[in-house]
Amino acid sequence: MTAADVVRAARAAGATVAVAESLTGGAVASAIVDVPGASAVLRLGVVAYDTAMKASVLGVDAALLAERGAVDGDVAAQMASGARLLADVDGPATIGVATTGVAGPEPQDGHPVGEVHVGLATAAGARSIRLRLAGDRAAIRAAAVAAALDALLEALGTIGAPPTAHP
Repeated sequence: MTAADVVRAARAAGATVAVAESLTGGAVASAIVDVPGASAVLRLGVVAYDTAMKASVLGVDAALLAERGAVDGDVAAQMASGARLLADVDGPATIGVATTGVAGPEPQDGHPVGEVHVGLATAAGARSIRLRLAGDRAAIRAAAVAAALDALLEALGTIGAPPTAHP
């Protein structure tokens, strides 16, 4: 799936998107913005690379960050929720998506290179998807962007349905 598919699906659903990124450093939002018509869909993009910013800007539970660190599925889900709520103009964004993980070249806080979590949040709740990606830093980041776009597209098809947990 591509960012154009996401923009097309979001426009068709009348949905808005908010993005919170760590691992991908703005690349998910950038991919969406590259698509003509993205301004009707994308409300907000936040790069919260520093762990403390995840708490102070996105509202991720500081105790969770202290206990598990930034590379965690619950952190990704809270990042997505935080972005969705932060984008509140006349109500929160329809869907929030977030990325966090380890792109390398070295493991981080006991997490291996290639461990990535994509968070999704809608009014029905939040969840995360855990990925094991391979390759160098650029390949892992590119695959994380593609996974976030795929997850967004899937979630756009289930707006209002209860979230499904993924291992």
